[in-house]
Amino acid sequence: MLKEIQIVLCFFFVFVFAILYELSLQFGFVFSCTPITKRFLTQEDVMSQSRSIIFVETTDRLEPPPLVSCSVESAARIYHDRPVVFFMKGLNNSTWLDSNSTYAAFSLLSAMKNVFIFPLQMETLFQETPLVTWYHKVNATQEKHWVHISSDASRLALIWKYGGIYMDTDVISIRPIPVANFLASQASQFSSNGIFGFPHHHWFIWDCMKDFVQNYNGYIWGNQGPFLMTRRLRALCNLTNFHNVEDQSCQNISFLHPQRFFPIPYPAWRQYYEVWDTNPDFSDSYALHLWNFMNKEHKSVVAGSNTLAENLYKTFCPTTYKDLIQGTEGSGHMQQNKTE
Repeated sequence: MLKEIQIVLCFFFVFVFAILYELSLQFGFVFSCTPITKRFLTQEDVMSQSRSIIFVETTDRLEPPPLVSCSVESAARIYHDRPVVFFMKGLNNSTWLDSNSTYAAFSLLSAMKNVFIFPLQMETLFQETPLVTWYHKVNATQEKHWVHISSDASRLALIWKYGGIYMDTDVISIRPIPVANFLASQASQFSSNGIFGFPHHHWFIWDCMKDFVQNYNGYIWGNQGPFLMTRRLRALCNLTNFHNVEDQSCQNISFLHPQRFFPIPYPAWRQYYEVWDTNPDFSDSYALHLWNFMNKEHKSVVAGSNTLAENLYKTFCPTTYKDLIQGTEGSGHMQQNKTE
């Protein structure tokens, strides 16, 4: 009799564990697991609910600079109940970097319960999308803007396949984005591709991938990026200038006001590295794009400088600030590496 009871209890616990695991994947409870547990979750497990916040690194570097770390950390804090997924070209399937990594940024990001880092494998990613034929034909070594072009392609394929929100790695999240299907306006009648969100298999992203291939021109910076998004949106909608801080909507796609992500426009990007008499609260914004592509001077966040960027780090990515900014003060100031 005792043996039969043990067998029944064994099956019962297996059944309960299976149910809890399915619920964890469906409702996000899995993100309370420790980093070692995350090693056993696949990309599909993590991204199955079209709720991921997605970042992409298309260089081969394995140590994210402070701004990239801040972008990922701030998203993980603001979207604490959603997976934050960082795809890195420099990783491969045999590489695992966790909280024990010698890379400081990886150590702190891997310790965050909802941050997942996966290899970016373009050959696999572009399968079953319009991008695969282009990828097989293009010669990456001959492309002047390959880091950016491959990033433009990867973000489209990732959102198509998995859904969620894509963000550039120089975007600091400050509050949740309250809409699902959206594009971010950089200016009136002009769309950015640095932040956008759609569910998986959305027709607009498919059309963008088709446009990417049909109108490919690697000599023009942004032709497959913001200009592509703008082309597709203009083909659908009669875009007008924004009035006040009001978003626009067309074909069930929200076109969000420039204040939502670009309250400081790109010609004024240096203002992030200046001291303000009174720091703005950015009450109309969901995230802040720091225009790091413009940062040819390699301006960086310095501990004790009281710049706007330093105060943003302190508030929205405090672990990055403590470990990568304050922690390096004695050994010299860290420079921001070039990123998008």
